[in-house]
Amino acid sequence: MRNHQGTALRLAAEGLPVLPLRKGKVPFANCRACLYTSCGGRPHMKTPGPCTCPAPCHGWAAATTNPDVINSSAWAGTWQGAAAVAYHPGGAGLTVVDLDNADAIAWAREHLPATQTVPTTRGEHWLYLGAMPSANGVRPGVDIKSTMSYARWLGSGTGTMTTLPDVVRALTAAKPAAPAPATVTVSAPAGGGQCRHRTPAFLERGIAMAEQRITEVTSGVHNAVYATFLAVLSTHGRCGCLTEDHIARLFTAAQTKGESARHCTDAWDNARTRLGL
Repeated sequence: MRNHQGTALRLAAEGLPVLPLRKGKVPFANCRACLYTSCGGRPHMKTPGPCTCPAPCHGWAAATTNPDVINSSAWAGTWQGAAAVAYHPGGAGLTVVDLDNADAIAWAREHLPATQTVPTTRGEHWLYLGAMPSANGVRPGVDIKSTMSYARWLGSGTGTMTTLPDVVRALTAAKPAAPAPATVTVSAPAGGGQCRHRTPAFLERGIAMAEQRITEVTSGVHNAVYATFLAVLSTHGRCGCLTEDHIARLFTAAQTKGESARHCTDAWDNARTRLGL
């Protein structure tokens, strides 16, 4: 088993804010006190700031260079179950251009200055010195990971890191505005009107975690949306606690990642059919 905690401590000592990832390249849900309504947990939080959670927060906001936090009891069992180490590029003054396929790499080699590169499962990370706003899908197969985002640590790679060029900064400015999410077109499942076997806080946390899972997925968005809808419905689809507001939140998160309203509706209906709802 790889020593992810040891890797995290080494990277933190070098000034790289780190956090553990569980299976699926998803951060652990750490702080229950704020129920994902602040720091790095919810898509509507646009301004990074100091985390006031009593425990390590979630997503990019959990990243830290403090060895006491990395070794704390809050993360004691987390590292044993961790699948990888991630870091917050913007917190270290870095930007990662995430190239997801061969076409994206070919484009980068033609248009971007050479810099430090790290091989990934399907493509490459190009690292530049300087931070900027993060954005997904700035070009086909190209994401920008910097402030309020995280990237998997895959090694130091090769080459010398160069200063963040204007051509990369311009990618987010050139990205077309996402269309406004469509109105929800499905009704909430019938049931007893309340979640009799769980508390309201459990429901809120479950919806917030589902939003986060959709928001942070980097590939296979449609499959991730379906799996998330299936998980929510398997827990709350029969007790009647889900409202149209809850469903609207899930649909909004999915459409923000590029899913169409029709795909959202199909995924929801397919999940209900599979569960016999």
